[in-house]
Amino acid sequence: MPIRRRLRNSAFELARRDLAAFLNDHEEDLLAIFREEIQVLDDAIPDEDLFIDIKMVPLGEMILKASLHAIRRFLMGDTVKVKVPVEDASGEKALSLKDSAS
Repeated sequence: MPIRRRLRNSAFELARRDLAAFLNDHEEDLLAIFREEIQVLDDAIPDEDLFIDIKMVPLGEMILKASLHAIRRFLMGDTVKVKVPVEDASGEKALSLKDSAS
């Protein structure tokens, strides 16, 4: 293995838990910024050009949370597969992405 790669891997191994802790500590800040950016994107897309009206902010937030969770799992070395429930205990969907107001 080339020395640059060995150094990079060693540095990553030293920093991975700190990176995961950083993501935990700043998740709300990242989500707030992401919500704002997704809202700007949602406002820029004319609703009449879409086949369905999707609430972009909740969709984007779900995607970001899943991404952050996956990154944290990777950084912590947790590679065991987790089964994610589609519905909550009451049998209802936890989050509605379709705009029911229209």
